Amino acid sequence: MKKLPIGIQTFRKIIEGDYIYVDKTEYVYKLVDDAKHYFLSRPRRFGKSLLLDTIQEVFNGEKELFKGLFIYDTDYSFEKHPIIRFDMLNMENKSPELFEEAIMGKLINHAAAEEISTFGRSPGMVFESLLESLHKKYGKRVVVLIDEYDKPILDNIENTEIADANRQIIRSVFNRLKSCDRNIEFTFITGVSKFTKVSLFSDLNHLIDLTMSKEYAGICGIPVEELGTYFGEYIKDLENSDVLKNIDDIHDEILHWYDGYSWDGKSHLINPFSLLNFFNEKRFYSFWFASGSPSFLIKLFKNKPSSFLALKDLSMSELAMDSFDIHNLSAVPLLFQTGYLTVKNVISEWGSSPFYAMEMPNREVSEAFNLQIIAGFTEAELMTTQSMHGQIKTALETGELQKIVPTLRSLFASIPYQLHVNAEAYYHSIFLAMMTLLNFEIHAELSVAGGSIDAVLELDDRVYVCEFKYVDCKHDASDETKRKLFDKALGDAINQIKEKGYSKKFEGSGKLIHHIALAFLGRDNIEMLAG
Repeated sequence: MKKLPIGIQTFRKIIEGDYIYVDKTEYVYKLVDDAKHYFLSRPRRFGKSLLLDTIQEVFNGEKELFKGLFIYDTDYSFEKHPIIRFDMLNMENKSPELFEEAIMGKLINHAAAEEISTFGRSPGMVFESLLESLHKKYGKRVVVLIDEYDKPILDNIENTEIADANRQIIRSVFNRLKSCDRNIEFTFITGVSKFTKVSLFSDLNHLIDLTMSKEYAGICGIPVEELGTYFGEYIKDLENSDVLKNIDDIHDEILHWYDGYSWDGKSHLINPFSLLNFFNEKRFYSFWFASGSPSFLIKLFKNKPSSFLALKDLSMSELAMDSFDIHNLSAVPLLFQTGYLTVKNVISEWGSSPFYAMEMPNREVSEAFNLQIIAGFTEAELMTTQSMHGQIKTALETGELQKIVPTLRSLFASIPYQLHVNAEAYYHSIFLAMMTLLNFEIHAELSVAGGSIDAVLELDDRVYVCEFKYVDCKHDASDETKRKLFDKALGDAINQIKEKGYSKKFEGSGKLIHHIALAFLGRDNIEMLAG
C-alpha cells in the first residue's frame, strides 16, 4: 500500500518515496506542449504547489521521474530549460520594505547560484536582468513559476496600506513578464484570489486564465470517480476495522464530508488535504478549515451581517467572481475564491456570459464555517456553541419550542456590548447559522406569493415558518415597557405570517406546520411566540 503524502508538495519526493500521486500529467502535457503563459486560481491547500513542482520537473528534463504516468509515453521532448521559481508562501511580507528586500534577496541568490551577474536597483529591474542573463547563458528561454502570488496581499488584507504597497511591488515585477517575452518560454502563476486585471495584471493580457476553464476544471484536487483507484485499499482497511464501525458506507461518508468542489458544475473534486488527513487520523473532522480559519472573512460578515443571509441560492457572473478589490471587499467572490463556495451548476443564457449557481461544497466547510460565524458574531466559546446546538436540535425535533428560548437568550447574551449590532439582520444571521449547523434544511428570505418569509425550517415531519422582528429598546427600560414592545412585535410577526399566507405553500405536505415569531429587543432580550 502506497504511503500518504501528507504535507509533501515535492513531486520528486512523492515519486521516489513511493507515495500516492494522483496523476495530473495529462493536464501538464497540454500546458507545456503549448508553452504559453497561464494563471490559475484555486483555494489554499488544494494542490497548486505540487502542480507547480510537477511542471518544474518536466522543464528540468527529468523524464524518468514520470515513468508510469501519462506524460511519459507522449511525444513530449523533456527539453531542459533554465527556471526561475518564486514561492511567495515563505517570503517576509509584514511591511513593503521587508517584502521588497525578500524578493531582491531571492533574485540575487538565484543569480549567484547560477554564477551570473545582474544589475538594477528595483526587483523589476533585477528580474529583467536575470531573465536576459539566464537566456544568454543557456541559449534556452526561461521558465517562470510563481506560487501563491497573492499571499503578501492576503496576509495584510486588514491593513490596506501594507496590502496595497505589496501589490504595487508584485505588479512592478510582473509587468516585466510581457516586456521580456523574448526571454521567456513558459509562465505559470498560481494564487487564491483573482485581483482584477486593471489593478494588478494590467500589462499581462497575454496570460491565459485557467480558473474557470472547463478543459482544466480538474487540474487540482482528487476526482470523485478516482477515489477508489488511488485510495481503495485505505477505504477497505477502514471498512474492515472497528475504527468507524458505526458508519454504514465509508465511501459515501467521505464524499459527504470532503467532496463537492467544482469549477464547471460537472467535474467534482475532493479536497486532497482533508482526505489525506482523514485516512491518516481515521476520523471525520474539518481538517482543511482548522488549518487556517478565515478571520478576515468573519470580520467582514460581522461588519455587514446581511451578507451572510445572501449565501443561500446564490448565482453570480464570472465577471463578478473575478473581482477582488482590497479597498472594497465583497463577501461572495471572496468566499468562492477562498474555497467556501463552489460551483453547483452553470446557468447559461444565449448571447450572454454564463452565470454560476453557488453553494458550500460539503459538510466540512458548512459545519466549520457556521460554527465560526456563530462564535465570531457572539464571541462564545466553540464548546458552548456546540452544546447549544444539541439543545436546539432536540427542541425542534420534539416540537418543544419554548425550550429554545433560554438557549437563544444565552447565545445572544454572549454578544459583547461593543460587538452588538442593532439590526434584525444580525440576529437573523446568527439564527440561520445555528440552524444550518444543525443540518436542517433551512431557507432564508424565501419568496412566496404573499411576500418574503424570513426563514423556513423543514424537518421530516414538521415545518417551521419563522418571522423575525427587531425593536430598538434601551437596555435599562422597565420590564413593563419591554413586555409591551415584545407583545406588539410578536403579534405583528404572527399576524404577518397568517395574513400574507406564508404557510400556504406547505399545506397538504402532510407535515405539521408551526408559525414562529422571534422578537429581539437587544442582546439579552429575546422572546418567541408559536401560533
